[in-house]
Amino acid sequence: MPPAGQCLLWLGLVLASVCASLESAAPSNSTTGPLNVLLIIVDDLRPSLGCYGDKAIRSPNIDQLASRSLLFQNAFAQQAVCAPSRVSFLTGRRPDTTRLYDFNSYWRIHAGNFSTIPQYFKENGYVTMSVGKVFHPGISSNYSDDSPYSWSFPPYHPSSEKYENTKTCRGPDGQLHANLLCPVDVADVPEGTLPDKQSTEQAIRLLEKMKTSASPFFLAVGYHKPHIPFRYPKEFQKLYPLENITLAPDPQVPAGLPPVAYNPWMDIRQREDVQALNLSVPYGPIPVDFQRKIRQSYFASVSYLDTQVGHLLSALDDLQLTNSTIIAFASDHGWALGEHGEWAKYSNFDVATRVPLMFYVPGRTAPLPEAGEELFPYIDPFDSVLELMEPGRRVMDLVELLSLSPTLAGLAGLHVPPRCPVPSFHVQLCREGQNLGKHFQLQDLGEDPHLRGNPRESIAYSQYPRPADYPQWNSDKPSLKDIKVMGYSIRTIDYRYTVWVGFDPREFLANFSDIHAGELYFVDSDPLQDHNMYNDSQGRDLLQSLMP
Repeated sequence: MPPAGQCLLWLGLVLASVCASLESAAPSNSTTGPLNVLLIIVDDLRPSLGCYGDKAIRSPNIDQLASRSLLFQNAFAQQAVCAPSRVSFLTGRRPDTTRLYDFNSYWRIHAGNFSTIPQYFKENGYVTMSVGKVFHPGISSNYSDDSPYSWSFPPYHPSSEKYENTKTCRGPDGQLHANLLCPVDVADVPEGTLPDKQSTEQAIRLLEKMKTSASPFFLAVGYHKPHIPFRYPKEFQKLYPLENITLAPDPQVPAGLPPVAYNPWMDIRQREDVQALNLSVPYGPIPVDFQRKIRQSYFASVSYLDTQVGHLLSALDDLQLTNSTIIAFASDHGWALGEHGEWAKYSNFDVATRVPLMFYVPGRTAPLPEAGEELFPYIDPFDSVLELMEPGRRVMDLVELLSLSPTLAGLAGLHVPPRCPVPSFHVQLCREGQNLGKHFQLQDLGEDPHLRGNPRESIAYSQYPRPADYPQWNSDKPSLKDIKVMGYSIRTIDYRYTVWVGFDPREFLANFSDIHAGELYFVDSDPLQDHNMYNDSQGRDLLQSLMP
């Protein structure tokens, strides 16, 4: 078999060549003034949405947004954990450039004084505002959500955020616990509200103020759910009766999965209701009835999130801002719900790295609304009959969350930052992601087939660190100093290829001659990625064919 490092290097050169040939100029605005930007970032949301073909999920408001948006069917995060992913897509740099693989450093000090998406808009005359969880709080954003660099005003955090991991979940014993499963009566919880409700209310207040502003705005709204604990209004459970909840289609740990690739979901094991199950570590499994309850609560949290998005977009309508505001909707990474015997994120599988990504651009992805017309009227997910809404248009090409930065700049009519040189630690403003503007141009030009890219040429990269070759207590979230192995993963339209190599955390260097394990999954025949072909003859033939 050819050295895995050579394959990665060669594919990286191919990606750089393809991306360079596909770059296109930013599309012109469809309105006379600068377009506002509303960026909605969701925590731990996999594409379990109606607009992504999941018929069991009630997400009518997000589906309605998708019906007027350009929806990317195959979008991937660069690392499936909150802080590294958010810093990566908000700076437009990969984790190997931000040098953030954990939660414990601020990139401006640790790696380089890199600009961010909101900072770039702020420097170009926008009023930039942050509500909820946009940057990950703590050291990774300098305990300030990167303020004042990124924001015109101090970021807003809901006051009820501090109760998320406290004992507010009433168990069968009638006592309060710090549980994973936490359906609540909102009137009974501290402050009588929940963080995402507060974030929606604050975002609407800011939109009301900005309606009369002479300056365009960039408003980022970060929602917590469906991040654990699953703390949501208990009535949303009714949308998903337990008897209708199915298990993951592949709930067993695959026989060919290298131990280094497995995430032992330690943060879930620390919740009181999960501790009571007395599960064996690291491979579980969780009892079937509790698996159903986890999946029920995740789906209920998604529907609760959908109502908050619905109220926010309805307010945008009421304020007559939908004809002058770009809306981008994305998640920081996915979440496993029992697939491969795993829960949470912390891996390179599709289920952990694939995310929803869509853009509404007034006059481009949907006609401009007529006077008094509502593009996003609120839809109650409890309505007995919900209209099936198809996405405005789907893009099948593989794309990365890194593309948020150049794409939003281009759609807003700003100069798209240049591509980063290698290395780029000394460069404040550049981007490592591709500008997706060409996909909007194709729509304008009647989707001329001669202008289409080849989805087989599109590639998405992800990576994940481990402290050891076998699962241990800190395998999911190792601190930088403890990282010994890095899993670099390439996703193409046909396969996912991951190589786990030695990593020096002091020098931030991967040693591709020190291969610890490999994974290779063929998407067509194995869409769930259960059969590792890395050491199979078919896998060896593929890797050999990739060599120059």
